[in-house]
Amino acid sequence: MSMLINISEGSSLAMHGLALIANKSPERLNVKYLAKELNASEAHLAKVFQQLSKSGIVKSLRGPNGGFILNKSADKISLLEIHEIIDGKVDVNTCPLAKNNCPFANCNLCDDLLSISKKTNDLFKNMKLSNFIQMEGKQNV
Repeated sequence: MSMLINISEGSSLAMHGLALIANKSPERLNVKYLAKELNASEAHLAKVFQQLSKSGIVKSLRGPNGGFILNKSADKISLLEIHEIIDGKVDVNTCPLAKNNCPFANCNLCDDLLSISKKTNDLFKNMKLSNFIQMEGKQNV
């Protein structure tokens, strides 16, 4: 099935994993636990959390009592920030169809899609991890 808005598996794992960590705070959660809860590959999740750790979103501790905790408050972490850590900076000022040369002088399709892209970017920027956590009770993370 095709989707109009498609978030990468890595970005989705990061968002869901961080929500689980925030819900269990101050307990540390390790990759094995997160992978089981998210039904995900431990190897992929480890790579995702390595990126999150390098960015400073989480702190990690090795050892038997090790795992990850948030390095800053969940209400200070936007979903856009998480997405950009995993998938790179979002550019909302270029053609959403990735066309360098449009054959049309006035392309309403690109203009409308650009507007939708900017609105989606703003939603992700304003939606904090704490909002995501609040939604967990209503939907599965």
